Amino acid sequence: MNGDGSLSGTRDLGFWAELEEQRWDDHRLYHHSRINQSLHLLSALSFLSAYALLAIEPGMAALVGWLIAMWSRQIGHFFFEPKDYDSVNQLTHREKELVKVGYNLRRKVVLLAVWAFSPLVLVVDPALGGLLEAHTSLESFVDNVAILWLFVGGMGLLVRTVQLFFIRSVQTGLVWATKILTDPFHDLQLYLKSPLYLLRGELIDPMHHVDSGKEERRLKGTG
Repeated sequence: MNGDGSLSGTRDLGFWAELEEQRWDDHRLYHHSRINQSLHLLSALSFLSAYALLAIEPGMAALVGWLIAMWSRQIGHFFFEPKDYDSVNQLTHREKELVKVGYNLRRKVVLLAVWAFSPLVLVVDPALGGLLEAHTSLESFVDNVAILWLFVGGMGLLVRTVQLFFIRSVQTGLVWATKILTDPFHDLQLYLKSPLYLLRGELIDPMHHVDSGKEERRLKGTG
């Protein structure tokens, strides 16, 4: 673990190499559970649906993104991902939380709390300071909540990106933002077969590919 809290010298990597490194670390450290992987597959499909809806039905995109894609993703991390010692990567759960580039469990709790309580803002100020048309029915209230949730999601991405500018580097922040936005495409490819392994009774990914990946990165000088 480096002095900046990272696992490898990502500051010496180019943009695309660091993106690959962040994706690799995210997979090998935080996605051991086949249930979590399968939920990430569901999340990826839901996020891709939300992306498709964004231009034509932004409110519906926000509802799909938060209520299906985000929750299926976070349920896997909170309830199914092992919290004991990680013998594959030789790190404790606490150490993995400390080196998490994006939102670790503690930061996720804060983000989800902001998301959950944000509709109360529309109860106090239905027009949100003139930014929205005040709701006159349950349907229009849900529409306004969906737009507010789009804002919460965007701010969650922006805040952590800017924070990484200062605690890591500008490149690391931009790489992380790129990773988050492209995760649905990557997860779809990475976890496509996870439900099949789960149906065979394999609850935990043995991560045999991690050792070979470590050796490959060692030879490249990036691990």
